[in-house]
Amino acid sequence: MAGDELEFLPVAGIRLGATAAGIKYPDRNDLVIVELPEGSSCAAVFTRNAFCAAPVTVAREHLEATAPHYLLINSGNANAGTGEDGMRAARESCKAVAAAQACAINQVLPFSTGVIGELLPVQKIDAAVPAALAALSEQSWADAARAIMTTDMVPKLISRQFEHDGHTLTVTGMAKGSGMIRPDMATMLAYVATDAAVDKPLLQACLEQAVAPSFNSITVDGDTSTNDACVLMASGASGCSPINDVASTGYAGLRDAVREVCMELARAIVKDGEGATKLVEILVEGGTDQEEVRSVAYTVAHSPLVKTALFASDPNWGRILAAVGRAGVNDLDIDKVKIWLGDVCIVTEGGRAADYTEEAGQTVMDRDEITIRVALGRGDAQTRVLTCDFSYDYVKINAEYRT
Repeated sequence: MAGDELEFLPVAGIRLGATAAGIKYPDRNDLVIVELPEGSSCAAVFTRNAFCAAPVTVAREHLEATAPHYLLINSGNANAGTGEDGMRAARESCKAVAAAQACAINQVLPFSTGVIGELLPVQKIDAAVPAALAALSEQSWADAARAIMTTDMVPKLISRQFEHDGHTLTVTGMAKGSGMIRPDMATMLAYVATDAAVDKPLLQACLEQAVAPSFNSITVDGDTSTNDACVLMASGASGCSPINDVASTGYAGLRDAVREVCMELARAIVKDGEGATKLVEILVEGGTDQEEVRSVAYTVAHSPLVKTALFASDPNWGRILAAVGRAGVNDLDIDKVKIWLGDVCIVTEGGRAADYTEEAGQTVMDRDEITIRVALGRGDAQTRVLTCDFSYDYVKINAEYRT
């Protein structure tokens, strides 16, 4: 970011427009339309929360039926927990875009984020659609990234490039998310686009591979949102030959660029966690399988006692040890477990490391970015999870969210 300007690379064929619909606050951009060109492809993953929001259900249905031409995104209202009325509202909002652009209703995918349990004010969206369409531009990523924010402190926008068919192609992504983050597919809302031409099945596989180590490996507070969605769009506007299978020239570059964009957006979400002051990487290795190491990683990441110690910069290593011990690992041999804060070994042979000093632990805990590493000594499985601390502000922000 240079000053207040977000740095990004536009994606040929993808146009975005943002405007103020007054959904929650007056005079704040809160409605975004994304336009995909004819012949583009689109893939998505959604929340697995049983109480998924109405727009999630509608977007799934529409994406299964046809290729979308428009995404309609609003902040300030989640349209979740709203029953049949919410479903009608989601469909009516799609209808407003379809009518204006002479396309089918199911060629519009709706997305919402904000307060749960309040009906979407469709009339406000209808009234604002013309302005959002008038603002469509390949240069409007920064405006859109700001418009989809809720409790986020900063917009999140990342670009990367890769080579294919003698051309330089672009991948750009934006995301919003700050609280209610323990995704079970992606994050609250994320949109990634490329100017490559990619078949939908391959695009879907590429997205799922990118989501697993990024959005599905972060947590702020352990809560999976009702509205999570991550969309990957391929405009095909580069003019390059299509990328149709994993053996295609350019697929490796596309895969790596999409993954890197998702990883950087996921990192930005955790760093911007509500009230967060520390970014924490938890590495767990030496497990028997992925289920085991992820259970340990998330138990440490979700421990309120660990998270508050991190906020206080208190090297209270016993809290980490206790979290590992209650993670549900069967027949855990504690004498084989080792735990580090940064490069400082704090636990070995069932207790505090013999050469550990409080001063060494304090040096690590005083940092803004901290690594906790756990070696279980049971196998070869390993994982990585990003999280943050819990501060006074986290409680304040969430206690006052609706006021």
